[in-house]
Amino acid sequence: MTLLINGNSRSFDADAFSVDSLLDTLGLGGKPVVVELDQEAVFAKDYAGTPVKDGAEVEIVMIAAGG
Repeated sequence: MTLLINGNSRSFDADAFSVDSLLDTLGLGGKPVVVELDQEAVFAKDYAGTPVKDGAEVEIVMIAAGG
């Protein structure tokens, strides 16, 4: 499976991902992030049930607090 993640092409051995499992694979599981899948925002409550298909464009933004 090949995905475009934050503008960079990445290949994975997996045949399928949910947003949740993709984040886990990237080491971002449980971290505060915002995800856009094929130019559509995905709510955190929907990560587990939202499939990521081969060729998808994924944007992931880390949320950081501070001043």
